Amino acid sequence: MTAPALAAAPAEQSGYTALAATEARVAAIGFRLTTANAAWCPARQPQFGWIWGDPRLYDKARRPAALAAYRAGDLDAVFVAAVAPGSPADRTGLHVGDGIAWIDMAPVANGIGDHPFARITALEQRLAALSTDAAIWLGVTDGRTVPLTPMAGCVSDFRVEANERPAAVADGRMVLVNQGLADFAADDEELAAAIAHELAHNILRHRARLDAAGVDRGIGKQFGRNARLFKQTEVEADRLSVWLLAGAGYDPAAAARFWARFGQRKGRPMFQAGTHPNWRDRAQSLEAEASTIASLRKAGQPLHPPLVGAPPPLE
Repeated sequence: MTAPALAAAPAEQSGYTALAATEARVAAIGFRLTTANAAWCPARQPQFGWIWGDPRLYDKARRPAALAAYRAGDLDAVFVAAVAPGSPADRTGLHVGDGIAWIDMAPVANGIGDHPFARITALEQRLAALSTDAAIWLGVTDGRTVPLTPMAGCVSDFRVEANERPAAVADGRMVLVNQGLADFAADDEELAAAIAHELAHNILRHRARLDAAGVDRGIGKQFGRNARLFKQTEVEADRLSVWLLAGAGYDPAAAARFWARFGQRKGRPMFQAGTHPNWRDRAQSLEAEASTIASLRKAGQPLHPPLVGAPPPLE
């Protein structure tokens, strides 16, 4: 589930503006899902409510148009590409386009000669390793010094890729959402359902568990034991995603709506992959989870998500 390199950036500024708008949506949804469900997550990290950008993601000819969409000016520093409303980043006065020169007096790496995502990845990992209540100081490139105290949240950072394919991936540390998936989602409730599914993969440590089970990630993924184990992780992520939606105040029924539409979309593969349940079974299972949540709420009972404590072995 390793994140692919950034696809070619849109040629028109309107494309960058659309990308920035999607990053804002994903930042808000990701922050809400991770922090509202923190008590259920066995592993937590600081959540600040932002998504990072880097001018080096864009070639020099397109860079001015890209940075203009983020109101970032002529920057060479990493910058804030999205801020979740009500998040620590929002409350402390950070804005989209703010360049960050240092954190706790330590300069942000210049990233020269590295992969375009390397500087962002190093920054995400550095911040994720902090205590969930550790206050930090940021040096903004406009000269401001900003104090920031995060909130505890489930382990995951979030990114958006300028890719028209309706897809998303999780690698255990990060959730990457394609622009095409955000465009496909009917509303933020459906987009939250798709993101919650990927977040559930990270919470349930699916990548590490599949690696421990010795699965084949090549062509053999589609057959036999490999396909069965991958399918098990998809079923588990589906189940947990409905509870994550409920915990964050989204409509639990949005998961069934989204995946039923996704399974019937134009351009879908002709043959059902053995690594995923078919869309009818998937929608039925998701509806059952939403019904269980509705019954518990009606009875005034607390919600206890399945699987998060001790997920079953992959075998």
